[in-house]
Amino acid sequence: MQSELMKSEQVTALAEAMLTLETGDEALRFFEDIFTIHELQSVAQRLAVARLLKQRVTYQEIAERTGASTATISRVNRCLTYGAGGYQLVLARLKERADTEE
Repeated sequence: MQSELMKSEQVTALAEAMLTLETGDEALRFFEDIFTIHELQSVAQRLAVARLLKQRVTYQEIAERTGASTATISRVNRCLTYGAGGYQLVLARLKERADTEE
């Protein structure tokens, strides 16, 4: 199972480190230090793709809006459908936060 492969000591330590971040500014500072620009843009793009897929936007429109390849869009869609539920969890929490801020 892939999720078991993700649970290495180093990945667990990274998850724990991310949980120590208290503000968006702290997260951005950490991201700047830990990710290359390309890595950060790729991860951010995947989240944007997931958000649009949840809104039932077409692959073509998602590709145009985000610059993501259809392979990336398909990969994110597979994760939304068959993955560990991480995208759904984060997207639901972001929606809850947006709803409470309105």
